[in-house]
Amino acid sequence: MNITGNTVFIPGATSGIGLALALRLQARGNTVIVGGRRTERLERIVAEHSGLDAVRIDTADGDSIQTAATQVLADHPDLNVVVAMAGIMQAEDWTGPDFLATAERTVTTNLHGPIRLVAAFVEHLRTRPGAVFVTVSSGLAHVPLRVTPTYNATKAAIHQLSEGIRLQLEPAGVQVIELVPPAVRTTLMPGQEDSPIAQPLDAFADEVMDLLEAQPDAHEILVEGVGFLRFARERGVYDATLARLNASDPHAARV
Repeated sequence: MNITGNTVFIPGATSGIGLALALRLQARGNTVIVGGRRTERLERIVAEHSGLDAVRIDTADGDSIQTAATQVLADHPDLNVVVAMAGIMQAEDWTGPDFLATAERTVTTNLHGPIRLVAAFVEHLRTRPGAVFVTVSSGLAHVPLRVTPTYNATKAAIHQLSEGIRLQLEPAGVQVIELVPPAVRTTLMPGQEDSPIAQPLDAFADEVMDLLEAQPDAHEILVEGVGFLRFARERGVYDATLARLNASDPHAARV
């Protein structure tokens, strides 16, 4: 991925990692469109950051994705990068009766959402030079956190989805990059924004931008702090890493 000169749509960019990357990409000379469910947040972001565009999108709703795609492509026919950032992470207790709704909502947002985004944009992306689709998985795709089993599963699925669609899309001219965050200080889960274990948001976003610039042909973007999860099995330390992760403060370890 070239770090500049793109037109980038980021569903899930009204806060946290998505917004941090949107602002950095804009500063590097890209046209950036942020997407999110809450119109008031989108309006505030556009007002506060001159040059950003915004489109309402709910990635848990297939119709909303199609409507947003139509608007983005009409307004920005040069679009060549889509970053499937939107996701949710919620604790579940599978020993009780009330986990199913949370599990289903997590699958709809975290897995169906990116699949539907590919479906909505891939035909257009195949016509654009320098086309890129960015998926967002997690270190927890490789070592699970006890309190978020469905989140872990959806991110493992995103990892394999990224590997699979890359085999089809890259020969067709669309680069597929998987961004693999560690725990980052965002509001993804309660208490995570203050976690001493999680990586500060600005440090994470800066490292991601540096890696994108240094590795334009990368398949995965792996900041230093996610390696202990990403390569635990390959390094023969999976069981120890699993125990270490789940012995931590559950709010601090979440990714």
